[in-house]
Amino acid sequence: MESSSASYFDTSTWDPRDVISGGSRMLPISTPAGDFRVWTKRVGNNPDVKVLLLHGGPGATDELYECFDTWFPGAGIEYYYYDQLGSFRSDQPDEPQLWDLARFVDEVEQVRKALALDSSNFVLLGQSWGGLLALEYAVHHQDQLKGLVISNMMSSSRLYNAYANEVLMPAMDQGVLGEIKQFEAQGTTDDPRYEQLLMEHHYALHVCRLPIEDWPDPVTRSLAHINPAIYVPMQGPSELGMSGTLESWDRSNDLADVNVPTLVIGATHDTMDPAHMRWMSEQLPQGRYLHCPEGSHLSQFDDPKHYFPGLIDFLHSL
Repeated sequence: MESSSASYFDTSTWDPRDVISGGSRMLPISTPAGDFRVWTKRVGNNPDVKVLLLHGGPGATDELYECFDTWFPGAGIEYYYYDQLGSFRSDQPDEPQLWDLARFVDEVEQVRKALALDSSNFVLLGQSWGGLLALEYAVHHQDQLKGLVISNMMSSSRLYNAYANEVLMPAMDQGVLGEIKQFEAQGTTDDPRYEQLLMEHHYALHVCRLPIEDWPDPVTRSLAHINPAIYVPMQGPSELGMSGTLESWDRSNDLADVNVPTLVIGATHDTMDPAHMRWMSEQLPQGRYLHCPEGSHLSQFDDPKHYFPGLIDFLHSL
């Protein structure tokens, strides 16, 4: 164990600049609107398993993975924080043309190359929008992957919306739901009352299933740092369904072609349909399903006792 631990924390093979910075690095990214930089941070050494973390949103932040620090180092897993272009620690260009799924896939591929990850070690883990992006990346670049983790994300926006409309919304206080819908119809979703209603009647039940006053610091920080110039055009105004440019996204028919070891993670109280996520795992040739019985959309925070042992078991199996 000592030698393993020493090896995990050994930085002698790192780029000297990364040693000085504690693993943080700004990577150059080429885009149709010019060259920018995105922030990454490396933790640990494992030549066989290197996990790149794709945060949700779109436009949220890597802070939603800070809880991984409690689990991954002890399991010997090398991992990389990463703020996508436009997000908190990365460049934030005012270029609406860049908030496009295909461009984000290209960005992930540029990050992979810059970090020298390949099919012998590269595991892509995405949660929510990050899961959508991870699946989309796999459709185009699965030859670069050793493993894939799709956490709390369905393979179809249409079915995500159907679940919200047919299961989650009918269970809400209908007066509250009507008020939420009115804000959306009027285009006044920047009203503080809109956010308050969503937090109390949806987010605290299906996004992070803890009393709002007890939400973990990384969750509240990430929400405060989200970039609405990306989130709203792509996702829509809230997590209660998808109405932005991603509304027609669907990769359900492509799951059978993604032939890499893949873990799909779902949760009982998720904004996403756990039955669909289990179905996804069954369509994937090398799919596995991990269910978090007490979790919601951010299961890493509200059901870590199921989330992390199952995730680590999968990563160790690669």
